[in-house]
Amino acid sequence: MSFVEDEVSDCGVDSRSRLESYAFSCELSSEVPFYTFQADEEEDENVEHFLELRTICLGDCAKEENNVVEVTAMNHQGKKISVPVANLNISCLPMVSLGEFELMAPVTLRLKSGSGPVTVSGLHLVATENEESEISDEDDDDDDLSEEEMPSVKPAKKKQQA
Repeated sequence: MSFVEDEVSDCGVDSRSRLESYAFSCELSSEVPFYTFQADEEEDENVEHFLELRTICLGDCAKEENNVVEVTAMNHQGKKISVPVANLNISCLPMVSLGEFELMAPVTLRLKSGSGPVTVSGLHLVATENEESEISDEDDDDDDLSEEEMPSVKPAKKKQQA
């Protein structure tokens, strides 16, 4: 599952980037209490990876207990912070929708309390800077010239009432 957008304003990606989207899912439990989502180290530096969390849901065999899911990622200052994003209970809140909660890789998801199983799902977004961006910059310069050649529009004069 993948789709591509040429002009994207979400997740810090400018209009000269290509965005690919892939389904993402992981299961957290007492046996596997955390999952780390990260970019390939070998990958081009013009590529950015984002994790867009959508839902967190308890599995069929979840016990009657609170299951707290915590996310660890970088804040705007480049420091790691941990934030609880869901507190699920099979009898009253078995699932939460996070909308389009976007985080830049690396991201660690952890089952802080409870035994699960908890399924976290969303999208793995891959933003790639287009190689054509240099060419389109030159085209933009041509557009600026044509705008300068056009006569300016003056506001209409208002009639004065006597």
